[in-house]
Amino acid sequence: MKPVVRVLCSAVLALMLFGGARAQESAILLRPEAVFDGQDLHQDWVVLVRGKRIAAAGPAGAVSLPRGTKTVALKSQTLLPGLIDNHTHMLLHPYDETSWTDQVLKEPLSLRTARAVQHLRATLMAGFTTVRDLGTEGAGYADVGLKQAVEQGIIPGPRMLAATRAIVATGSYGPKGAPEWDLPLGAEEADGQDALIRVVRSQMGKGADWVKIYADYRWGPNGETAPTFSLEELKLVVRTASAAGRPVVAHASSDEGMRRAVLAGFQTIEHGDYGTLATFRLMAQRHVAWCPTLAAGEAIARYHGWRKGRDAMPQRVKDQHTAFARALKAGVTICNGSDAGVFSHGDNATETMLMVEYGLPALQALRAATSVNARILHMQDRIGAIKPGLLADLVAVQGNPVKDIGALKAVRFVMKEGKVYRRD
Repeated sequence: MKPVVRVLCSAVLALMLFGGARAQESAILLRPEAVFDGQDLHQDWVVLVRGKRIAAAGPAGAVSLPRGTKTVALKSQTLLPGLIDNHTHMLLHPYDETSWTDQVLKEPLSLRTARAVQHLRATLMAGFTTVRDLGTEGAGYADVGLKQAVEQGIIPGPRMLAATRAIVATGSYGPKGAPEWDLPLGAEEADGQDALIRVVRSQMGKGADWVKIYADYRWGPNGETAPTFSLEELKLVVRTASAAGRPVVAHASSDEGMRRAVLAGFQTIEHGDYGTLATFRLMAQRHVAWCPTLAAGEAIARYHGWRKGRDAMPQRVKDQHTAFARALKAGVTICNGSDAGVFSHGDNATETMLMVEYGLPALQALRAATSVNARILHMQDRIGAIKPGLLADLVAVQGNPVKDIGALKAVRFVMKEGKVYRRD
């Protein structure tokens, strides 16, 4: 073949390949009743998707449509950014099915992983396209493999941010048995400078996106919650993780455990049932977000026999209400984190609904589950809002969740990175 002909053939082939790739990136116009863009609700908006990203969003007449655009009508539905749950445990299942201790000690890793595949699918079908998974609870680094399986398209699920094994102080965590036996634990033990540095680095090296540490636990003389690490140890964890670009998150229910984590520089506090107004104000001043995990607290109360709406409110639920009121008064950033795994995966929206029940306006609760959570995860340039350039993570629900937050459980359409996973 002559050189000139060879060049021309190569050019034509390249043009064909490029044109084919462009043709595959077809445009989809989503036409719902209303659009919540991560901040506000808009009537008569449409959203144009090309490939994996949002190409345009705005009033129907203001969006230019490429030739061949396919329209998807979402009648009587509200379109939202893909929902985000900042506190899940994919390797756990509800405690009224199997106790936490039996899951950690008796269930094979293969069984737990297989079950987690179903948990991931249920979570995605419920409209949650991103989760922060805060500990495998004895299942090692299985969350890292699950994350990779989702990323590679092997299984359907939300994108995962993994915390792997989590870190606890020696003697504080469970399961516990006779003192002469060292049982497998639900997290990794570490104490003092050398051990904490080693374990933090080890978990990051094996795939941790966030470093989680238990700043307190139920290990007081009578089983009460008490701090587990000194302020100096917590600061060391933050310095070590931050040097490698990892944010840190604290399990903390006691006021002192919360206070130490805030002073140490943790980015989110989980649970916080006994936080004082002073500590919540300190969190607001230092821009530390709070995941109240209301749904898990109420689930555990139900497992102990509480019948909501019929029985008197248990003390733990009362404490949750008190803490939530204090956080609202202090102006703390509240994120949407459910602790799914304690209760059924796929019921994640229960947390958002409870936040409204506890006093958060519905619009703010929707922001917590989208744009606020995205900012907390340092992913606001990719997810959490409906605007051009962001990933096309989009969910449609029947009705208007600003007027009735319960609409979040009426999911009719789920798209993640431009791919439709559910369309009822």
